[in-house]
Amino acid sequence: MLCSKCGAENPEGTKFCSKCGTEFGVPATPDAGEVKPEAESSTGMSANIAGFLCYLFTWITGIIFVVIEKKSTFVKFHAWQSIMVFGVLTVALLILTWIPIIGPILSVLIWILMVVLWIILMIQAGTGKMWKVPLAGDWAEKQASK
Repeated sequence: MLCSKCGAENPEGTKFCSKCGTEFGVPATPDAGEVKPEAESSTGMSANIAGFLCYLFTWITGIIFVVIEKKSTFVKFHAWQSIMVFGVLTVALLILTWIPIIGPILSVLIWILMVVLWIILMIQAGTGKMWKVPLAGDWAEKQASK
């Protein structure tokens, strides 16, 4: 199955392009009795599961998947986005610990933002979507396509 956006060849029955992440309109059904994985990553997992796992332990699992993923642009995108989003927010939390009075208040707001983003990003990746966080998503997309 060819992607209409980037022209990449994809296995039949996939919901999104393994190279650019474009969602296909009508998913093809596999032949009777034959089960085909959805856009497998080089880890042997389906790309959406690997993308979900990129966010499991925030930037830590992002780094792990950047190192081990060689095939799926979808997984690499989510790994890079995890590193960027949660890495920046972790550094911000560390800096705020040194600021008296306003630091603890801002830290609570950043923790809430981190939890909300963590849930949203895991759901989006698990359902096969390349949902981009502003700024970080564009950067992650460039890194994943290299």
